[in-house]
Amino acid sequence: MIYTVTCNPSLDYIVSVEDFSLGLTNRTSSELLLPGGKGINVSIVLMNLGIQSTALGFVAGFTGEEVVRKLEAMGVRNGFIRIEDGFTRINLKLKSIDGTEINGQGPRICEEKLGRLMEQLERLNRGDVLFLSGSIPASLPDDMYQKIMEKLQGKGVQIVVDATKDLLTNVLSYQPFLIKPNNHELGEIFNVELKCREEVVPYARKLRERGAQNVLVSMAGEGAVLAAANGRVYEAAAPEGVLVNGVGAGDSMVAGFMAGWMEREDYEYAFHMGIAAGSASAFSEYLASRKEIEAVYRQMQQ
Repeated sequence: MIYTVTCNPSLDYIVSVEDFSLGLTNRTSSELLLPGGKGINVSIVLMNLGIQSTALGFVAGFTGEEVVRKLEAMGVRNGFIRIEDGFTRINLKLKSIDGTEINGQGPRICEEKLGRLMEQLERLNRGDVLFLSGSIPASLPDDMYQKIMEKLQGKGVQIVVDATKDLLTNVLSYQPFLIKPNNHELGEIFNVELKCREEVVPYARKLRERGAQNVLVSMAGEGAVLAAANGRVYEAAAPEGVLVNGVGAGDSMVAGFMAGWMEREDYEYAFHMGIAAGSASAFSEYLASRKEIEAVYRQMQQ
């Protein structure tokens, strides 16, 4: 079974506003209402590739109910724990001004609810895959990912961690199967600036030396680098295409990599599937479909 964890999911209200003006009433020219969160994005892309997963985490209120409803309609299994107080956050994303968004806070998660999530995760066994994605809400302990990995040590669960800074570096000793920093996040860890693939390679190898089995580094328009568990390093330039929406591209890359790995257990194939999925989502209005991912993959093989 495949599981994704999204501790602070969202209902994303994505709008375009022509000639946005501060202090005035603005009207939308397009709008979408979609379930959001890094783990949720992974589940959706996996589903688009024909791989079912169970989405875990916490939801609250009418917005949480809508997140679950939309995911179930897509075919994603619901494993969310309901919080009685508050509501799942709403994130406003303004497409017409690149990078402009207002993100909500989300509900407070008590120790009892966290314990229920831990009970869910303790049932995982050999052959299961777990994605730990994104930041941790302030109401949860900042060593939560470490505690999860500690509980699952020795059970044969393949764990993917897509997080930043201490959340990422603190789990390396538990030997996650895959981690995916981007080049800026990798540079922050080592206090260096990394602009090209050649500069990324030695630092990706350093994270392998510190425990990660596979280190996949996304670099937007510069492509990607994989320092793989077989000792090899794979590099690729970014596929050609027009950037439409960068939100979820990194999550799509993680999903594509693991989909490729589960299909063939071949690192080069998984690497190219990861790049294809990440790029296809970046070239799309929303998370990429299987058809879009396959088209980019074929382009890369030419």
